[in-house]
Amino acid sequence: MKKLLLLLVIVIPFTLSAQKYACVNTEYILSNIPDYTRAQSQLNKQAENWQKEIEAKFQDIDKLYKAYHQEAYLLPDNLKHKREEEIAAKEREAKELQTKYFGPGGELDKKRAELMKPIQDRVYNAIERIANEKNYAFILDKSGSATLLYVSAKYDVSDLVLDMLGFKAGAKTDDRDAQSDNTGAKKRDVGNPEMRKP
Repeated sequence: MKKLLLLLVIVIPFTLSAQKYACVNTEYILSNIPDYTRAQSQLNKQAENWQKEIEAKFQDIDKLYKAYHQEAYLLPDNLKHKREEEIAAKEREAKELQTKYFGPGGELDKKRAELMKPIQDRVYNAIERIANEKNYAFILDKSGSATLLYVSAKYDVSDLVLDMLGFKAGAKTDDRDAQSDNTGAKKRDVGNPEMRKP
């Protein structure tokens, strides 16, 4: 990994010197779009409702399991087996519901695509339009990137993207890097506005 990073540090400056480039912070852009924050809030609320539904099912299973253990010594083998099968079936049902909601390609993923993709597409289209209008060879996303070690503020076109989308851009300072996103995750605090550390 260190060899690859060193190679990139050596090769990229020569490759990029003749090309125009810029960067954006998509987390910052999205956090300044009211539709996105509403969609994120709606998604979080839906996920919380599904989680409560699943937790209620597992609590019911726990009650059944405890009741079974209290009565097991009194039950004949055929009734024990029947109760065990009922509890196992309810457990499978709860796990299937959990997978249906939160598994790969589940309801949460579908809802996220339904709510977020149109907004993300608008942002991407604005970035692409800026790249074409300003003749940028490429635009990097500096949000959450471990490979972007340094970026000068003059190459950050995030506010330009927000302006193109019709949203009020915040003051172009590095305070936005320390803000938390809509999921509650905190971004790193940067001391030197010209130096981004992963």
